[in-house]
Amino acid sequence: MAHDNDNILVSLNDAARMTSLSRSMLNKYRSEGRFPQAVAMGEKRVAFVRSEVTAWISERIAARAAA
Repeated sequence: MAHDNDNILVSLNDAARMTSLSRSMLNKYRSEGRFPQAVAMGEKRVAFVRSEVTAWISERIAARAAA
């Protein structure tokens, strides 16, 4: 059974706060395929799966340790 936290969505602003990146940098990374895909919430609204953003952050930390 999936954890409840796996299905929590966070806004672009929340994802920016979680990563310490600007919204424009996150959008750049998204367009380059370097950030988790967004979930369309409406015409002009997207969200991100929190567990995917957290995993992306963990990958950056692991890459730092491996460098």
